[in-house]
Amino acid sequence: MEKREFQAESKRLLEMMINSIYSKKEVFLRELISNASDAIDKIYYRALSDESLTFEKDQYYIKVEADKDQRTLIIRDTGIGMTKEELENNLGTIAESGTLNFKNETEIEDGHDIIGQFGVGFYAAFMVADVVTVYTKSLESDKAWKWRSEGTEGYTIEEYKKEDPGTVIVLNIKENTEDETYDEFLEQDRLQDIIKKYSDFIRYPIKMDITEERPKEDNEEELEKVTEEQVVNSMVPIWKKNKNELTKEDYENFYNEKRYGFDKPLKHMHIQVDGTIRFDSILYIPENIPFDYYTQDYEKGLELYSNGVLIMHKCADLLPDYFSFVKGLVDSEDLSLNISREMLQQDRQVRLIQKNLNKKIKNELKKMLKNDRENYEKFFESFGRQLKFGVYNNFGQDKETLQDLLLFYSSKEKKLVSLDEYISRMPEDQKYIYYATGDSIDRIEKLPQTELVLDKGYEILYFTEEVDEFAIKMINTYNEKEFRSVSSGDLGIEDEESKEETENEEKENKELFDKMKDVLSGKVKDVKVSKRLKSHPVCLTADGEISIEMEKVISQMPDNQNIKADKILEINASHDVFRSLQTAFANNDEETLKLYTNLLYNQALLIEGLPIQDPVEFTNDICKVMA
Repeated sequence: MEKREFQAESKRLLEMMINSIYSKKEVFLRELISNASDAIDKIYYRALSDESLTFEKDQYYIKVEADKDQRTLIIRDTGIGMTKEELENNLGTIAESGTLNFKNETEIEDGHDIIGQFGVGFYAAFMVADVVTVYTKSLESDKAWKWRSEGTEGYTIEEYKKEDPGTVIVLNIKENTEDETYDEFLEQDRLQDIIKKYSDFIRYPIKMDITEERPKEDNEEELEKVTEEQVVNSMVPIWKKNKNELTKEDYENFYNEKRYGFDKPLKHMHIQVDGTIRFDSILYIPENIPFDYYTQDYEKGLELYSNGVLIMHKCADLLPDYFSFVKGLVDSEDLSLNISREMLQQDRQVRLIQKNLNKKIKNELKKMLKNDRENYEKFFESFGRQLKFGVYNNFGQDKETLQDLLLFYSSKEKKLVSLDEYISRMPEDQKYIYYATGDSIDRIEKLPQTELVLDKGYEILYFTEEVDEFAIKMINTYNEKEFRSVSSGDLGIEDEESKEETENEEKENKELFDKMKDVLSGKVKDVKVSKRLKSHPVCLTADGEISIEMEKVISQMPDNQNIKADKILEINASHDVFRSLQTAFANNDEETLKLYTNLLYNQALLIEGLPIQDPVEFTNDICKVMA
């Protein structure tokens, strides 16, 4: 028996493997099981071209055995096995992949692709084992071989007796240290969990001897330990099954099994794509919002599988942020993985999948909006804010994707409506899509600024969330109709006669308004006659891109830079209060004019939900009027 050394490059790579390539030690079992699955697949492909071979799938399996006393973990398969030459090439030279060579030489068809690409996964075993021993016999040889290594120092190969083709890998599990616990890789439940997590959909049965407590046959009150061989993986993934064979309950059960949520999904999508890149996917739209969804702790992403083997638990790149609520998985045979089979090498493949999924998700949501309004509104109540953030984010580059999915409360319908539904009801003479902002529907309904628009019979959309107006500013127009706030300077409603009447009133009262503007210097940009007020005496409007509601939102941000809206104080010239102002001005009663002006300004602030700068002064002013 001759001891052989790894090549210098291989030795360095093995040290990297043990110390840094894999993010989690548990993936060693995924790698060894994937290799075992590949070994069985190779028999399948040989049988396609070799008439002397028959492939009966039921005869092939992988078995995992743990021995706590001996501290050994055994992975055995009934695959094609290896010759001495293959042992030297595949295990003696790290990163030499027999599977990759086999894939290059063999035409893969029938969707029966094999997993391995790099030939390094086997060495993940050294993350948890001091010694790794391989017993193998090739299907094409009468001789069996034993390969043994203690890690970077090299390996030995010697002849061995083994009856049947296949491979047995024995890991001598490391002793526990202060920092690491290796006992877990000898525990039955832990091994089952790892297999279920990463290798549940390997197409061949993975067997274990499972010990369970059961009632005795002759006395059900007493328990006894029973050990029996069980298959611990599901084998056939639900996403590979024919959609017609699956029921709604099958998809809901899978949702619960994968712990995607404690609710029932509102919708599921079973996607099978065979194009530029091939992939299968099952996606879910949840009903309830996760408790941490709008926090930094929430982690978006879909489970990513390659040939049924879990590669990433959360692949964030498969979903844009605005669809981060979607749960599910993607399985593709076409992914290019890195050396640890944990990260993707080609962003282009992920972008293609994401683009396809985006389209599918949007179409499903549009179908829900049209055909299943009740469930769509449940969804929108939970995740509508995220869609609005998506419209606003990235300078509105995704607005075309998302604007048709938005809903807002309607003054006319008294319920949520889409922008398309609003447009369909617009009178011919209506120029703009009108909206009003506020903390609640009840508060918006009491806003003085809504009076003129409602009197014209026009519908108003109520914006009650902080992001609403920011998102609409990004959309700007919908179906060639511009959005217009009821608090904006020009509502586009006044006829020529009304405009002329307003201009005359402003000219007649210019000195009064200039005086009021001086009193409110630094607080308002202008004071003018209102064209929108009917029964209320006063209101605030905004001139420019920053509205009063946007100012309120920005002021709550950590770095708000003191951004303010340019406020206009509008006075109802038909109200008795205006005549009181005119009287005070005509009598040169500056104290009373100042008192009335400050009261009206603070009243307008309260209507908008803005804080009063000096509440004590405000209450004193009220007392002066009452005295």
